[in-house]
Amino acid sequence: MLDLPKYNGTSDPNEHVIVYICAVKGNDLKDGEIESVLLKKFGETLSKWSMIWCHKLSPNSIDAFAMLANSFIKAHAGTIKVATRKSDVFKIKQRENEMLREFVSRFQMERMECPPVSDDWAVQAFTQGLNKRSLVASKQLK
Repeated sequence: MLDLPKYNGTSDPNEHVIVYICAVKGNDLKDGEIESVLLKKFGETLSKWSMIWCHKLSPNSIDAFAMLANSFIKAHAGTIKVATRKSDVFKIKQRENEMLREFVSRFQMERMECPPVSDDWAVQAFTQGLNKRSLVASKQLK
């Protein structure tokens, strides 16, 4: 029924649950069917140790998907990504042999993975991230 990548315990379990819920709700199910499908099909989206975890749940111990999701997330909490901080935008550095155009593109992509920062911060982080060759060239342009 669902064409989702199987959760193998190496990524964020919160993301897996969200993607799973969206996939189930994206089907043409009646409101009364959604909870049942969420509960019954969740195990099919798991692999490896996650599948074993699911099969070890006591029979009739879960009566709502929220309980199952909560239990799943707690059991796999070690794989939750460390939250990025706004200051992480300052860790984006231009590589020595990276062309300025490539760095601009990569900076924008990596910036999107960080929490939103002001334009002033982004400009400052970008400038500080330039390698010596690009920094000298940008000063000469000014």
